[in-house]
Amino acid sequence: MSTPVKLAIVYYSSTGTITEIAKELNEAGVKAGAEVRLLKVAELAPQAAIDSNPAWAANYAATADTPEATPDDVEWADAVIFGTPTRFGNVSSQLKQFIDTLGGLWAQGKLADKVYSGFVSSATAHAGQESTLLALYNSIHHFGGLTVTPGFTDPNKFTDGNPYGTSHVDAQGSNPVDDVTRTAARIQVERVIRIAGAIKADA
Repeated sequence: MSTPVKLAIVYYSSTGTITEIAKELNEAGVKAGAEVRLLKVAELAPQAAIDSNPAWAANYAATADTPEATPDDVEWADAVIFGTPTRFGNVSSQLKQFIDTLGGLWAQGKLADKVYSGFVSSATAHAGQESTLLALYNSIHHFGGLTVTPGFTDPNKFTDGNPYGTSHVDAQGSNPVDDVTRTAARIQVERVIRIAGAIKADA
């Protein structure tokens, strides 16, 4: 009997949109038969900045018990899905800081041949979702990792329209994560697990 795919969902979320998508990925990943670790990265912003935004403070408190990711989690995983809000069309500093701690694993070749994917959110449409995912995937190329995107491999992907990864426009918190985004997340995680499983079975 083959062993389950080990999936790490590693994310940063300020006001909670990415947290919600990460939870959907986690639930769908477990249903698809994977062993899943749901992990946040460390917050770098000062407490005063967090407290100045009620949604940020609420998400910070609500995720207090979510384990923080470590390089060991990435080494453990067969597949990693990274999540981040877009920051000027790029990856958040919090997630990037975590990725930058993976240099030791990279030097040992321990990031190579794993499956990687990404998900993202922004406040407005056309606000850098695709460029953020592409920027994230630059790091995966350096890892020697295998980038697995959802593409347009399911008819529902023509509804959300982003072949690079799950994405959501939250409209400054007035547009909660909806069924379109949740469906996109399920499609993505199922494909990641399927391909990671095939690679693992062939190893």
